[in-house]
Amino acid sequence: MKIWIKYVIGCTLGILASLVVPADLLNSFEFIDIIADITIRCGRYILPALLFFSISVAVFELLKTKMMLKTFLLTFLLIILSSVIFSLLGLGSVTLFKMPRIPILVDIVSENVSSGLKENLLRLFPYSSFEVLIDGVFYLPVILFAIFAGAGCAIDKNASKQTVTLFDSLSRVCFNILSIIVEIISVGFIAVSCRWFQSFITVVQTGIYNKLIILLLADFLFIAIVFYPLIVFLLCKEKNPYKILYSSLAPIISAFITGDSNISLAVSLKHTKDSLGIKRQSSTISLPLFSVFARGGTALTMIISFIIILKSYSNLSIAPSDIIWITTTSCLLSFCLGALPSGGMYTALIIICTQYGRGFEAGYLLLKPAIPVLCSFAAAIDVVTMMFCSYITAHKLNMIDLKDFSHFV
Repeated sequence: MKIWIKYVIGCTLGILASLVVPADLLNSFEFIDIIADITIRCGRYILPALLFFSISVAVFELLKTKMMLKTFLLTFLLIILSSVIFSLLGLGSVTLFKMPRIPILVDIVSENVSSGLKENLLRLFPYSSFEVLIDGVFYLPVILFAIFAGAGCAIDKNASKQTVTLFDSLSRVCFNILSIIVEIISVGFIAVSCRWFQSFITVVQTGIYNKLIILLLADFLFIAIVFYPLIVFLLCKEKNPYKILYSSLAPIISAFITGDSNISLAVSLKHTKDSLGIKRQSSTISLPLFSVFARGGTALTMIISFIIILKSYSNLSIAPSDIIWITTTSCLLSFCLGALPSGGMYTALIIICTQYGRGFEAGYLLLKPAIPVLCSFAAAIDVVTMMFCSYITAHKLNMIDLKDFSHFV
């Protein structure tokens, strides 16, 4: 059975449970939250070790073939372009479609939140390099350590031959463990989807955020069904770009239900290799970097949310200078959310409200009830970017072993 079908079955059972069992009774079942949290942890479980060994080997092989610089340049070019384009798309969609004002029902008090940029930069270089393997949330330090390890092996190929062989073997073993985990977390998605759907129903029943949800859904469908397939068709001359979307179904489901970019990274690593046939030298470099930096979906959601907040407080039009500031700040903030695999959009929204000031410091609280749903859309768009841009990168580098459509996992 295909993985995405298992995920659909798991999510369907969770949604049915939330519909059939009374909400009060479900809330009293503590084991649902426990299983949901275990599922999230399980999805992240093997990633630090897998990323370290796989990226080390990939960097070694890329340096040997002199493809290292091209791989990184192409990856970061796509990261920047996708974030800028989706920031503009978010601005355009919220401007084009008139959104209802959110009623201000209660007095609100702001809270202080920082981007943690300084702390995260220091985490890149801890006092011991082995500390990066302990962190199961922020993977950029692991990526950096692996790049150094791979580069160190490439300096003296003869002396490092046994090390590379060991890392290569450990990478394959870790990938086999990942494959098992990707399969079994479909059971845990029953609890995750049950908890998520309870939040979703609560948001929908208020009726306040329904048009915002519809707008985000429209943006997601446009990006996944029109924008990226067209880009792949034009850039890669791919006759059937929708096979990438098909291979992205399981990563999209995992991202939407959990709102967690790390779990979607784990599922994406499985599907880029076993479905799309992207070689390890490309996928293990591009996918983690897209997961950490390519948060265009988060930027899009943030811009839409903040402009709705502004319009909820005032009927006055937003000045062009403010529009430029909002778009630029949201786009830049999206690059700094790598240490927040889940809930990054909410943190960034708090920051942008605080920085904008003018009495809007606590404006983000207008959207607080809908944050789980908004973060789901942001994560889903981000994982679509991860899958399609990884394919474009691998195609341009000629690092794809084409697989038959029937063999997709």
